[in-house]
Amino acid sequence: MSRNGTAGPDVPVQVFTPFRRGVPALRPYLRDMWGRRLFAMELARAELRTANVGTGLGQLWLILNPLLLTFVYYLLVAIIRAKPGGIDYLAHLMAGMFLYYFFSSSVTGGAASIVNSGRLILNTAFPKMLLPLSVVLVSFWRFLPSLLIYALVHMVAGLGLSWNMLWGLVSVACMVVFATGMSMLFATMNVYFRDTRSFLPYCMRIWLYMSPVLWQVDDPEIRVKLGGLISVLEYGNPMFSIIGSWSKSVVYGEFPGWGMFGTAAAWAIGGLALGSYVLLSREREFAVRL
Repeated sequence: MSRNGTAGPDVPVQVFTPFRRGVPALRPYLRDMWGRRLFAMELARAELRTANVGTGLGQLWLILNPLLLTFVYYLLVAIIRAKPGGIDYLAHLMAGMFLYYFFSSSVTGGAASIVNSGRLILNTAFPKMLLPLSVVLVSFWRFLPSLLIYALVHMVAGLGLSWNMLWGLVSVACMVVFATGMSMLFATMNVYFRDTRSFLPYCMRIWLYMSPVLWQVDDPEIRVKLGGLISVLEYGNPMFSIIGSWSKSVVYGEFPGWGMFGTAAAWAIGGLALGSYVLLSREREFAVRL
């Protein structure tokens, strides 16, 4: 009804309820997220379009960044071991580095996603979970072209093709789920502790050294040097099972084993549950914290 009592067009009404702690009702929240999926995809596309726009090589840096990092670490390992690795080791390093770079960029970019979107959060009502999700989507789109580079190295190395390589899709799925959870977790932490974003690159570097990227899970020399620490890393480091299964299947064409997949899936689901719970339980405070 209009002010003069006559019938008028229906006007949508937004009701803001008082703040309550806890997780919001998941069904309407997820429904709202699904309805705004194009919004998240457009955020991701905008990030891809603006990335490296002012550089001479432009979007080529999406591939060059992880590729150059691979060669840097290849030289580093060659210097430390006083002997260069073979091309099969280069393939292992490249495959692991590409997948880890996806994880690292998802987490570091996701950590800044909420803080950098302060104006959007203050002026628009939408599920804030879409912000770290869009960052993970960008990182995944950047990860896909790197697989073409790896495929070329894989063929040059003569590692051959096997149906077991398809198990790598399970490893990628676990990494996507785990990266999404960690992106949500650190995005929320960065709202309360702004130093989180500054510390993350160092944490990611240490995490890389503790993961089977520069070394191989079945390398007997590494297992002797690490001793009992290898068992701690096997179950205490999510990257051990996720990247380890990825390398075994994609690089060497082996079935990683249900135990490794089970550990990877447990870490992925646990990371997603933790990250989503922390973000959802604090989402209503973001507007007053930014």
